Amino acid sequence: MSPIWTLLFVVALAAIGYGAGRARAMRSASGDIRNLHSLPSYYGANAMLSVLVPALALMVIWLIVQPMFIETRVQQHIPPQSYADSGALSLIMSDVRRVADGLTVAVREGVFSVDDAAGLNSQSTDIRAALGSVGVALGSDVEPYVLKAAQEYRALSGTGQTLRSIAVLALALAGLIWSLRRTNRTFRARNVVERALLALLIMAASIAVLTTLGIVLSLVFNTVEFFKLYPWTEFFFGLTWAPSFGGGSELGILPLFWGTFYISLIALAVAVPIGLFAAIYLSEYASPAVRGFAKPMLEVLAGIPTIVYGLFALLTVGPALVALFGREGTLGLNWMSGGTAVMTAGLVMGIMLIPFISSLSDDIINSVPQSMRDGSLGLGATKSETIKQVVLPAALPGIVGAILLAASRAIGETMIVVLGAGAAARLSMNPFEAMTTVTAKIVSQLTGDADFASPEALVAFALGMTLFVITLCLNIFALWIVRKYREQYE
Repeated sequence: MSPIWTLLFVVALAAIGYGAGRARAMRSASGDIRNLHSLPSYYGANAMLSVLVPALALMVIWLIVQPMFIETRVQQHIPPQSYADSGALSLIMSDVRRVADGLTVAVREGVFSVDDAAGLNSQSTDIRAALGSVGVALGSDVEPYVLKAAQEYRALSGTGQTLRSIAVLALALAGLIWSLRRTNRTFRARNVVERALLALLIMAASIAVLTTLGIVLSLVFNTVEFFKLYPWTEFFFGLTWAPSFGGGSELGILPLFWGTFYISLIALAVAVPIGLFAAIYLSEYASPAVRGFAKPMLEVLAGIPTIVYGLFALLTVGPALVALFGREGTLGLNWMSGGTAVMTAGLVMGIMLIPFISSLSDDIINSVPQSMRDGSLGLGATKSETIKQVVLPAALPGIVGAILLAASRAIGETMIVVLGAGAAARLSMNPFEAMTTVTAKIVSQLTGDADFASPEALVAFALGMTLFVITLCLNIFALWIVRKYREQYE
């Protein structure tokens, strides 16, 4: 039974348990809800949780452990001399899984029987035709050990799938029976359900914290490995970025950070005034009808995927800038020779950040107490003077925090930079030249057949760790400013 069907059966048992637990509680109270310790819904929820929680927990653990167990068993059929390293072994295992999936589909569609699938050998003339008929294309003949491993993989997967379904459904049924047996009018179902929900909430929070911790540790360990192979002084203070997988790489981070901050600076120069002025208009001047229309339309920009912004930079903004500032452009300035440049990426990234700054600034300006506006107007100040001298100073810490959060978003942007800024790592003040950023180089260093033991591949983790520390500091600084603002103006 597939995991989806198993899940559906477990959910059906949980629904049955909810109704049965509720009905059993009412029968024990002779139909009078006043005789129950808890509301009837708590008794139903207790039975439902008794079915769902242990069954789903077992199913998740089984789905995680089973592939690792099967791969360990199957790798015993692969001779060590057939692969040179772990990467080659992974490629062989992918072939094994593909052949095993093809055998499973072929058996299910009746191309041959289960006994035929188990008895196939690598010299069989039917295997390529059989697997090809179900969409598994083999570039070469199947090696004997690959076919044997695939047969073992298919057999173990089928057995594991059957045992998983039986164990999960049996545990769900046992949970249902156990919960119904202890359901009576004196059972403290509310306490049990609330403790269970509290445990689930704590588990959800723990998953988020542990995921963050895992990300940080993976970066730290690989960064340490990088600095064992490459000196940190050259990494942080080097002025040249020239990776070469043949050796002799120069991995100075300064050109990458210069491109990152230059593009982010142009993006903020575009987004901050437009976003802030839009927030002031929407919160202070716009009528409810205009605000109800303009604010959602402005925030539509936040829902556009960044790859679309990148294509917009590559196909529209870049050629437009070349037509304006290029050699044969309208102004005849010969400042820009190609569409990929710092200015291209900065302008498009600024457009992307406008709704981010506008929405946060609008909320912050609206949170300024109305009494401060009324007091200023009562003293004879005009509306514009009130906004300039009362509202904006009161909201300034929150607005600064919003700008810093937008800056951290700009620093971590990837797709707009990859498509709009180019790939040249250089130190230059010319915004019409192509440059690159830290995130773009992380992508390029981990793309292709990279040896993860080399500094050219491990440098991506050092770049990521450095970028993580910088954005974390920006976020902490922004939250500190916002918290100070709340303490001052609440």
